[in-house]
Amino acid sequence: MTLPDTTIIAARISFASRAFRVPLMLSSGPITEITEATAEVQVRVGGREAVGRGSIYLGDLWAWPDPQYPHLQRDAAMRDACETIAAGLPALCGGAAAHPLELGMRLHCAIVSSSSEWEADFSIRMPPLARAVCLSPFDAALHDAVGLALGVSAFALYDEPAALPLTDTWFPAQGAVAAIAATLQPPRPALTAWMVVGVTDDPQAELAFWIGERGYHAFKLKLSGQENSVDVARTIEVYRAAKARGVARPRLCVDSNCANPDAESVHDYLERLRAADAETYAALEYIEQPTGRDIKTHRFDWKPVTALKPVFLDEGLTGLEEMEIAAQQGWSGFAIKTCKGHSFALVAAAWARQRGMLLVQQDLTNPGLAAIHSYLCAAHLPVLNGIELNSLQFTPDANAGWLPRLTALFEPRDGKHRLPGAIPPGLGSTV
Repeated sequence: MTLPDTTIIAARISFASRAFRVPLMLSSGPITEITEATAEVQVRVGGREAVGRGSIYLGDLWAWPDPQYPHLQRDAAMRDACETIAAGLPALCGGAAAHPLELGMRLHCAIVSSSSEWEADFSIRMPPLARAVCLSPFDAALHDAVGLALGVSAFALYDEPAALPLTDTWFPAQGAVAAIAATLQPPRPALTAWMVVGVTDDPQAELAFWIGERGYHAFKLKLSGQENSVDVARTIEVYRAAKARGVARPRLCVDSNCANPDAESVHDYLERLRAADAETYAALEYIEQPTGRDIKTHRFDWKPVTALKPVFLDEGLTGLEEMEIAAQQGWSGFAIKTCKGHSFALVAAAWARQRGMLLVQQDLTNPGLAAIHSYLCAAHLPVLNGIELNSLQFTPDANAGWLPRLTALFEPRDGKHRLPGAIPPGLGSTV
């Protein structure tokens, strides 16, 4: 299929407030409520017009954990940013028609780049990760719309060569489109589901339902990152709780949400865990970004740690320049998140795979439409974990409109997420 250039016609944004069933405890504090942002983007592709949709949670406590601004102020600023993007989307995407990924990366550079003047008139300046979250529903809606206009999956837009000036330089041997095409794979029919176990959760009580009723066998532990003896004991406690509930081979990963002081503390945690309980240590598959999110400032040599377990860059991966820095520092790979933008996710995944780096899909509380998008992304990428979709735990009401049609995705019974039926056009807004 020869892909005609895409022209963005207009965009709009709407918001819904979602309450958490139980708080999600991060090292920066508990999340009890959140704003769901849903974007609509109208495009013209080869004479055809379509409107696509994309959504995301504006998780300021994760994307912008700055205590000098209260949650409500940060949330309001992120809403304002989304409205500003909606009003100026054609210009922010460069004005001229182009391949949808080029348009998405133009948007990413315009909003996230440290040199961007996009938010000069805002009362407070957001960090790059929060800006990426704000643009992400528009990038998703753009790709959804192009797929709908052409009647194909958004992952089928890389079958033919196309010039992508913003990203081709990162793939000098073949160009970005070919690199992405080589990274994408036939979609897997099912993905392992991961449950979050918070720092203060009672593992016996929490695991009972998710193991007994949902068949979960993979668990992501939130750790404090401050006291390794406590974190080691917690890791062993959760592993043994899963075994006691009948999980023969529990799978674990851990995440301190950037609270560890340095790489040495992470290495010490692993060594202590191995000495304390070899079985739990063997079940630990990887670590999600344990140290400060600005990897230009928080520079560590990760090779001694990754000789023991993979360590994935998450919050610190917000732009193209961080990819090279991460490789130099010895990170094992990238945690792919659609909340940083669909275009950037594909570029980062392709760049990592060309260098033999690993991928995991970590989209946490994505609900409804955002969860469908995240699932499709994980199904098409060579991620090693499956997928983390935990709106089931924390905001199940946000998924109500998709039930019972998508019970296999939102209420799995065998520890696997599934999206029934054929792969949908776009990014799944019409499922």
